Amino acid sequence: MFSILVSGFLACVANAATLNLSVASSGGNASSPLAYGLMFEDINHSGDGGLYAELIQNRAFQGGTVHPTVIKPWAASGDATLTLQNLPNPLSSALPTSVEVSGTGVVGLVNPGWWGIEVKPQTYTGSFWVLGEYDGNFTVSLRSNATSEVFASTTIESTSSSESWTEHKFTLAPQTAAADEKNVFVLEYEAATEPLNFNLISLFPPTYKNRANGNRVELMEALKALNPTFLRLPGGNNLEGESASHQQWKWNETIGPLTQRPGRPGTWGYQNTDGLGLIEYLQWCDDLEIEPILAVWAGLYLNGYVSPPDIIPEDQLGPYVQDTLDELEFITGSVDTPYGALRASLGYPEPWVIKYVEVGNEDHLGNASYSYSQYRFRAYNDAIKAKYPDITVISSTGDFTALAEGSATDFHQYARPDLKASQFGLWDHVATPDHLTLIGEYAVIQQNSATQQSVDWSAAKLRFPTWIGAVGETIFSFSAERNSPGILGSSYAPLLQNLNGYQWTPDLISYTADTSATILSASYHAIKLLSTHLYDATVPVTAAEGTNFGPAYWVAGVSEPGKYTFKAAVYNATEAQDFNVAFAGLSAGATGELTVLSAADGWSANVPGGEEVVQRNVTTLTAAEGGVFSFELEALSIAVLTT
Repeated sequence: MFSILVSGFLACVANAATLNLSVASSGGNASSPLAYGLMFEDINHSGDGGLYAELIQNRAFQGGTVHPTVIKPWAASGDATLTLQNLPNPLSSALPTSVEVSGTGVVGLVNPGWWGIEVKPQTYTGSFWVLGEYDGNFTVSLRSNATSEVFASTTIESTSSSESWTEHKFTLAPQTAAADEKNVFVLEYEAATEPLNFNLISLFPPTYKNRANGNRVELMEALKALNPTFLRLPGGNNLEGESASHQQWKWNETIGPLTQRPGRPGTWGYQNTDGLGLIEYLQWCDDLEIEPILAVWAGLYLNGYVSPPDIIPEDQLGPYVQDTLDELEFITGSVDTPYGALRASLGYPEPWVIKYVEVGNEDHLGNASYSYSQYRFRAYNDAIKAKYPDITVISSTGDFTALAEGSATDFHQYARPDLKASQFGLWDHVATPDHLTLIGEYAVIQQNSATQQSVDWSAAKLRFPTWIGAVGETIFSFSAERNSPGILGSSYAPLLQNLNGYQWTPDLISYTADTSATILSASYHAIKLLSTHLYDATVPVTAAEGTNFGPAYWVAGVSEPGKYTFKAAVYNATEAQDFNVAFAGLSAGATGELTVLSAADGWSANVPGGEEVVQRNVTTLTAAEGGVFSFELEALSIAVLTT
């Protein structure tokens, strides 16, 4: 995640006189159907330990040379001894390592979850696999780690055998809620004559739309509230894999039963289980009714962005291009195709639709752009378009150095507030409908600097999104809305952050195991205001005093006759900005709803344990003579007026 830099400091602007604006009823451009979306990769434990609802950490003892297999955070219960083993008859070739439990008396395993387990009156579903002769009973429970209070417990009759692995399923139904998330999952039994081996020990709370192997409810609800239109998946740097492992994200190792998913070393410092796999991503899109933008590996491994880049040579790229075609056939093919039949065999006979494919991620960095523009992008684009001519292929360089007929590009930028606010006109002469731009990653990540406009990557980043940053990002978003014929859509990044284990700040949504403490950032509220007020087409806005943007910025659109949306932001005014806005065709007495977001100051941020800093005020306005709506906005405020 690095920035493409755009020059131009934002000049300090004093308060302007009252703005008298006239909004036309037509004459603009059709809006993009994918205006505001989501970008996801497993960073900050946003998948495992985050959106993916699995409560057990290290459930299947996955690991390898990059992240060695460990027992942690499992602990022994009773007199147990825990030992990792690679048996000659493992649970599967994908999950070769299991834990042996030996000892006397009542023995077992204890797991603290992902920095805690929230216990509420709801039904938890779980399972575990066992190898070894045992004719007794297993007991599973949810307990307080501090007091050992048992919130729920159930007994499962063993069907375990020394001949083959057997799965045991169970449910837990606490009747009361725990005081906090400092709880553990316990699996116990009266020790057998011989040790037993356990693997793939899993526990899920209720999931969004009750999906098996599904997603965390409150996080999905927060994403749904953003009214997103697309999901860019599965990354991001995490798509690419590192030079140390040469293990990029492989779609066909993320499908099928969990017993068949080996996981991989993610590029953000921890092992990925790939329980959140290709099918789960597509179901995520189904559940939110959004468009998937599928990213595919483009022959580049991350090596710290040093030269020379770790790239697949041109004469060896063919099998990887074919793998992308196989993935597309798996997703979109009929059951009469080999990979469509594979999808159907997994229980999904109906294909999905893919309209957008992005080739790689940030292939302009680390001296990788030459090979990308010379052969890597072309190889993927030509192969995809030959078989799927209706798919829009997106390059990852963000600068149109890799082009093909009808291709798009993905622009990423991390910046300071002033720079984002200065980019209100950024896309006026850059965006083109011939080659659309996806703003796939953007965020304000550092405070303003008197000496440096761009981000200082050697300095600390903001801990949480700030309000001044959100206002700057909003003005940048206005530029995208104004130039919608050339902009495919935009998405803030990173999307999610577990506060107990993260690699990047700031992030749009932060959380812990306590679902009641999830933090929706200042940037989240700004994006939500914009994304829940979409329109079908932009319309021209004329200023009586002549167009002179700053400190106020605006964009307007219409969905049907008389149904206008006017969006405005005031960045660095010295006092309140007055607006008189007249809409064509409206007369005195017409009503509108004005929603204004503001905060106590520019550096206000939503933080753990703090009060909500974003203030939301909704008022009803009545038009005066000539259909003029009058209102004022304080500095660092964002507003939407709808009629």
